[in-house]
Amino acid sequence: MFNGFGMSLSNLSLISDAESRTISPENRKGEKSGACLSEVGSGAAAAAKLGLGWKVSPSLTIQPNEIINLADYEGMGSISQIWMTVTGNWRHSILRMYWDDQEQPSVECPAGHFFCAGWNRFAQVSAFPVNVNPGKAFACYWEMPFRKKCRITLENMNKYPIQIYYQVNLTLTGIPEEAAYFHCQFRRENPAGFAVPYVIVDGIEGRGQYVGTYMAFSPKSGAWWGEGEVKFYLDGESSPTVCSTGLEDYFCGSYDFMVERAYHAFTTPYCGMPQVILPDGRYESETKIGLYRFHITDPIRFRNSLCVTAQDLGWNSDGSLYVARQDDISTAAFWYQTLPTAPFPALPDWQELDIAREPHPQGQ
Repeated sequence: MFNGFGMSLSNLSLISDAESRTISPENRKGEKSGACLSEVGSGAAAAAKLGLGWKVSPSLTIQPNEIINLADYEGMGSISQIWMTVTGNWRHSILRMYWDDQEQPSVECPAGHFFCAGWNRFAQVSAFPVNVNPGKAFACYWEMPFRKKCRITLENMNKYPIQIYYQVNLTLTGIPEEAAYFHCQFRRENPAGFAVPYVIVDGIEGRGQYVGTYMAFSPKSGAWWGEGEVKFYLDGESSPTVCSTGLEDYFCGSYDFMVERAYHAFTTPYCGMPQVILPDGRYESETKIGLYRFHITDPIRFRNSLCVTAQDLGWNSDGSLYVARQDDISTAAFWYQTLPTAPFPALPDWQELDIAREPHPQGQ
């Protein structure tokens, strides 16, 4: 009988022995018949005349420098969907995910970058695995299997309390032996090194496949910036097997992402440039761009290691020569691999994560 793992449109009609669970502020442990039993919570006063079961605990408050468990579930299964909305600066809200008995997180990333909203402002994202919806709702549909347990935490690096509403949907079922574990890593360079490749991810050890990149890019100087190649070094090779023909090409655009001499934002199932923030002649002195590319139909396979880099490269003022640049680049890399997870580089502190100018943080 079909076990319910890896559901798609082609097998939705098949009966399964899998069970559904939901973890939320109303049911922190994801217990069967355990939803809507909270007697205290952020909605208690509003539900006072209605009583138990009437949205008593829809959200959690996270204090500055506090880390809370959003989910801590023991057993075998898979996360099938996550939805959340969180106040505060999304770069200062750090998501971490731990699989089975690992102390090292397999996911460590600011919430904004994880959900393709790296500039702390709303822009619609309608990708296959990730959505950003009005007014600041995040959803992801990455399949995240685990065999013993899963734990998801959120750290508040903001200097004020933040509020989070969330729901983690689980499928309790057997996990195929060949199923790998979901990973995501954040990196930032501001400015990027001169004539040195920007490292999207390195040090991956294990077998798996690379499935996506989100990039928040802010040009620090004039002229076109998107000529750099994205390179995939598989299994310790010194010369890449997989290489794009340019940054705009890797994100499936062309000719400067322009229509009628202006940037043209777009969001599609597998690639997009959903966000373009232009200078306003005052505090907003630099363009800010968000880009994503998901390798859903064309995952990059590796057997024991992987390194992914991008060149920070553009044209000179008259368009006759390539020039190395030093822009503000930050990325989230998404991949699946076998455990154990190699340690990630130390996450930058809140000042290094910050956007140079953000006068009105979301939800402050």
